[in-house]
Amino acid sequence: MKTIAPRLRHPAPRFRYLVLLFLAVTGALLAGAAPASAHAALTGSDPQQGAVVETAPKQVSLTFSEDVAMSGGSVRVLDPAGKRVDSGKAGHPGGTTYTVGLHAGLPDGTFTVAYQVVSADSHPVSGAFTFSIGAPSKTTAVVADQNAGGGVVGALYGIARYVSYAGFILLVGGAAFVLGCWPRGAGIKPVQRVVVSGWTALTAATLALLLMRGSYTGSGKVGDIFDMTLLGQVLQTKSGAALTSRLLLLAAAALFIAVLFGAYVKRAEDGDKKEVRDLTFGLSVGGAVVAAGLAATWAMAEHASTGIQAGLAMPVDILHLLAVAAWLGGLTALLTALYRAPSIEASAVRRYSRAAFISVVTLAATGLYQSWRQVGSWSALTGTRYGVLLLIKVGLVAVLVGIAWFSRRWTGRLSEQLTTEDAGETEAAVASVGQQRASEKKSRVAVGGSGAEKGADSEEDGTEKEGQAGRDPERAAQLARQRAAVATARAKRTRDADPHRFGLRRSVLAEAGVAVVLLAVTTMLTTTEPGRTEEEATSATSSAQVRSEPLSLKLPFDTGGADGKGTVLLDLDPGRTGTNEMHLYVQRPGGKAFDVPEVKISFTLEAKKIGPLPVVPDRIATGHWTANNVQIPGAGDWKIAVTVRTSDIDQVTVTKNAKIG
Repeated sequence: MKTIAPRLRHPAPRFRYLVLLFLAVTGALLAGAAPASAHAALTGSDPQQGAVVETAPKQVSLTFSEDVAMSGGSVRVLDPAGKRVDSGKAGHPGGTTYTVGLHAGLPDGTFTVAYQVVSADSHPVSGAFTFSIGAPSKTTAVVADQNAGGGVVGALYGIARYVSYAGFILLVGGAAFVLGCWPRGAGIKPVQRVVVSGWTALTAATLALLLMRGSYTGSGKVGDIFDMTLLGQVLQTKSGAALTSRLLLLAAAALFIAVLFGAYVKRAEDGDKKEVRDLTFGLSVGGAVVAAGLAATWAMAEHASTGIQAGLAMPVDILHLLAVAAWLGGLTALLTALYRAPSIEASAVRRYSRAAFISVVTLAATGLYQSWRQVGSWSALTGTRYGVLLLIKVGLVAVLVGIAWFSRRWTGRLSEQLTTEDAGETEAAVASVGQQRASEKKSRVAVGGSGAEKGADSEEDGTEKEGQAGRDPERAAQLARQRAAVATARAKRTRDADPHRFGLRRSVLAEAGVAVVLLAVTTMLTTTEPGRTEEEATSATSSAQVRSEPLSLKLPFDTGGADGKGTVLLDLDPGRTGTNEMHLYVQRPGGKAFDVPEVKISFTLEAKKIGPLPVVPDRIATGHWTANNVQIPGAGDWKIAVTVRTSDIDQVTVTKNAKIG
């Protein structure tokens, strides 16, 4: 065996490494596989937000950026007194437009529309807006807190979602590492625990997601988690079908695990190479089908299933998830083997290194496509909050891949020495196990023999200590366990003292640190509207409003008194329906600012019997008046009346028509 370099520092407790491994797996997974949610956005409504209509509409229609799921209480319309005035029945005339009927005989005033729906990518979306009948009025309507997707249930749902991703990685990646890189690892208990832990975590998280789904998209109350009525409704949705399918596939995965760690190991121990090859082929095909099916349960219910190119996005998403699992799940299994297994062949390390390289290349290609699909333009990448967060995440992923490259170098160095080192460790372990079994056998003989036979055994052993052990079977077993523990500890100290293993350990620690930051950034991304969706929603909302150029008017006036002549220059920006900013400049005939005591404005749309809507601007400088939040409720030919007072008794009102919107 080759000489081992002195140990550099005392190894940390074993559980610390497991925690770091879990953080690295979870964080890196979220960096590459946790999709940013493509939330639906309200792009239009009829009546429009802030609009003033002459007569009461028969229904309210909402148009979203993508398909949504609605129930009877998804849209509520409240009158000025806060009383619900909708029929409670949602309609779907076509496309992404949805309607709800209104009661007849609605009074004039301001009405509130509150909605809470589930987008096609399974995320809850809520909001509210107002419109008025006849004229705006005060309203006492209060929209109850909408906790869908938030609160305690939202936090628990997010945790369960991420645990499910981590479980998928350990299950699929660990099993792939055993079958593709290290078949002997199927008989190693620590490696088995990695795969079984992944299956357990994924199963538990899936059950939790299924139970919490109704409350997560509805009331957000913890008490509704175990509401069987809500659970029945969830099972009829796309997300419920995906979670149910995942549970069925996990049952098949349990059978796969039983065969892999049962019959497969037994055939390998028996040395039947043909049966081992046949079983390996069958497990590989069956495992690939189950793994792809599990990945598809995310693709079919979340962001890949909606938006542009959904037919291409779903298989790309499946491939992305499988590549993440092969890379990070395999890394977890490899490190577990390095820390806990007696030995690992150099060929297994090299196979994993090649598989990890292919996985990273696949992740880069699929991740690039997914980023384009979610952002769509350079303006969205740099001009939206989602785009900025995505740039930060890409930078962190690049750092993570760089650290992984150093880990790969340490892994390569380890592979050069594993053959000789681990062969010696294997011989020591086998000798220790054999010694323990011989001692236990000797103890059983001592129990069945007479006192004279025990004395003879003691004389044959030639030492007083072993003679006592022979007379005491419990003592013999204890000595055997102590020898095995000493041999195991010696082998562990040898491994921990190796500088190559120590270098790999440090690189994994750095990966875990980057992964923690990635976890925070990705958590923000999952609650941020993607750049493409945000731009499309803004564009659709803007096109729903009738645009025009900023309005500029020149209105001469003469109050009839001394020094009563002048001109009002009115600027209305952006000069369209909705909110505007208004500036007025009062000038003398020569163009000098005119300091008048008072200016008032009103807007009237006679064709729709709207107005006059009074606006009282604020004086901010000599001859300069301004008003913010000037609401123009509809497009049309508006009559603008400007009243100017030049003294206590001299004033005049001048009017001019202008097309707005």
